[in-house]
Amino acid sequence: MTALALDDAPRAPIDLGAYVATDADGRKRMALRVDGIHCACCIQRIEGALAAEPDVVEARVNFTTRRLRLVWEGKAERAEALVARLGDLGFGATPFDAERPETGGIDEDRRLLRAIAVAAFAAGNVMLLSVAVWTGLAEDMGTATRGLLLWLSALIALPATAYAGAPFFVSAWAAVRHRRVNMDVPISVGVLLTAAISLFETVRGGELAYFDAAVSLLFLLLVGRYLDRRARGRARSAATHLVSLAAMSATVRHADGSAAVLPIGQIAVGDRLLVAPGERLAADGTVEDGRSDLDMSALSGESLPAAPAMS
Repeated sequence: MTALALDDAPRAPIDLGAYVATDADGRKRMALRVDGIHCACCIQRIEGALAAEPDVVEARVNFTTRRLRLVWEGKAERAEALVARLGDLGFGATPFDAERPETGGIDEDRRLLRAIAVAAFAAGNVMLLSVAVWTGLAEDMGTATRGLLLWLSALIALPATAYAGAPFFVSAWAAVRHRRVNMDVPISVGVLLTAAISLFETVRGGELAYFDAAVSLLFLLLVGRYLDRRARGRARSAATHLVSLAAMSATVRHADGSAAVLPIGQIAVGDRLLVAPGERLAADGTVEDGRSDLDMSALSGESLPAAPAMS
């Protein structure tokens, strides 16, 4: 027998059909988590391309949660082709599971923080060198001294631009490779052109370069992206917390006196539920027997428990 290590084990493809649900009218629906969404243009691209499919009824993207709600008519196997269509657009998609935490968010935040630190260091030092160059232009600085200051700025700014600009460059290249445009494309073009022109001016012995503008722009954009990720992360956490407050099952008492735990989707109007102390209510109703206070914060916003209505 040959032992197979976990890291060497082949990954089985995801069975998308297991995540497809059927509505009462026979339509199929599925929720997907989409990676690579950075702006409203990405959402428009996804929704427009999927809506153009003849059997797709609804394609809506939530920018905060990066969740795609997809509804179509036909067979459940159609999900494979629709996810492949997202891949053709340059977006990765996996089935959305509210109980599965999102991975990779902490690592991405750390990469952004490192890029911000590098951009801040470069912007501060290059700005000091640029001030010396500007002052020297007004006071007849020597050509050799000015050239030395510009080369020092280039040695600091170019590696910092390559490292700090990687989040924008990678996203822009992925978009261009799939023949689309997102907001990272003009950012990358502007930063790279600024750095290239500045290097050209330094090589030819020009009086001005714009390394400070390139790294300062990257610093401000990275701070904005980091704050945006944190804000959307808090919104996702709040939504996840609200979902976790809802009961996933309930104890139903049958007419013969027996009880069974059923998912909330199988609870019907008129069923009688048994609620243990501290248990969450799975459905709206009226208390027939027993007396206690309930946590109504999800409905009323009040943190103190309140007495429910009695029949």
